[in-house]
Amino acid sequence: MNTSAATQNLDDTQRVSSALGALRIFGMPLPIFFIAFAVMVVAMFTDTLPSGMIGALLVMMILGELLGFIGDRLPIIRSYLGGGAILAIFGAAALVYVGWLPAGITENVTTFMKSGGFLNFYIAALITGSILGMDSKVLVKVGSRYALPLLCAVFFAGLFAVIVGALMGFSVQDALVVITLPILGGGMGAGAIPLSQIYEQLLGQPASYYISILVPALALGNVFAIIIAGLLNGLAKRFPGLTGNGQMMPGVEIEERKSTFDLSKLGIGVVAAVTFFTAGQILGGFIPLHPYALMIILVAVLKIANVMPESVNESASQWFQFVAKNWTFALLFGIGIAYTDLGQVIDAITPTYVMIVLAVVAGAAFGAGLVGKLVGFYPVESAITAGLCMANMGGTGDVAVLSAAKRMQLMPFAQISSRLGGALILLLSSILVPMFFT
Repeated sequence: MNTSAATQNLDDTQRVSSALGALRIFGMPLPIFFIAFAVMVVAMFTDTLPSGMIGALLVMMILGELLGFIGDRLPIIRSYLGGGAILAIFGAAALVYVGWLPAGITENVTTFMKSGGFLNFYIAALITGSILGMDSKVLVKVGSRYALPLLCAVFFAGLFAVIVGALMGFSVQDALVVITLPILGGGMGAGAIPLSQIYEQLLGQPASYYISILVPALALGNVFAIIIAGLLNGLAKRFPGLTGNGQMMPGVEIEERKSTFDLSKLGIGVVAAVTFFTAGQILGGFIPLHPYALMIILVAVLKIANVMPESVNESASQWFQFVAKNWTFALLFGIGIAYTDLGQVIDAITPTYVMIVLAVVAGAAFGAGLVGKLVGFYPVESAITAGLCMANMGGTGDVAVLSAAKRMQLMPFAQISSRLGGALILLLSSILVPMFFT
């Protein structure tokens, strides 16, 4: 019996060792990954971590992948709350909030994300590659039906906010102007900041005063959008008839390209992405739309007109796949540090405020999903893109929501919601604010 028990224990030990040996984080065996982790930690606390892109990328990739690995394996978080995506964002925000990341590291990552343009670089790759990688007929068929779910997302978000606000003693104007509009406004740069300037002109207080009011709604709305995206992904698994698994419409699949991987194509894909991004900036100098929106329109028009050589389409698609596979958790970690203020989210947590914010985000998803079904979209994909991507923090929120929903290929539609939808909200605010406050 003792010999048998010893043999059993040995077998169990070997199985555990074998299982651990098979585990990989970011495709790396655990010992190698943790050597990289140890190097990063030593450099951080001896103040020898390189500044700029090298140090920022090392921290973002190592910690982002680690949090993503853990989040994708935690039962409830994995199944219903977005898995690794939500843990990468809020884990990073929590590290900053409790002061466990040195201030220099936080500043370096924030600079790399904002001034260094890493977020723009990532989104440029996703927009260019996902649109050029589509069938042009699919692009036309889906795009022509997208406006109605978008408008209904705004309508139902406002309706839900007013109903819940009325039940909890919140005024209609505050529910709409203070909470709903900033949540649907397309993020900070394209939403809350221009909204605060509109409010300053119409209501008289300085823009900084309104920013302090609008940002908590925006931040908390982004949290709920990410969580609901994860819940919708879980719902789609239980009810597969509601989803196209990343396709917007039945019968119009966005097929994944089967072209041979080629290193030289990655270089061409980089050039295509940054060229289209720059073209959007040029157009934004004299067309009153966000450069992201103009970039989407430009890429879509050229794709529909079949002007782009197939080799460029393939290259942009391969670059998009490379970026999405290798840098998503790194970017989400950076979003948590640079764009997610956990203190503001916590300060905004009062029962009434939280319920109205939840109502806005749920209303946007409900309206977009319901009307999306009526115009021929899959309800889950329509709710995510035309609904939740209206209710998040713009480009950063789009990445987080699509990651939580595991549908990154929907980025072009997410950006339409954030950018063109955000422009619609600015127009509505200039109409609604005088109606309610003058």
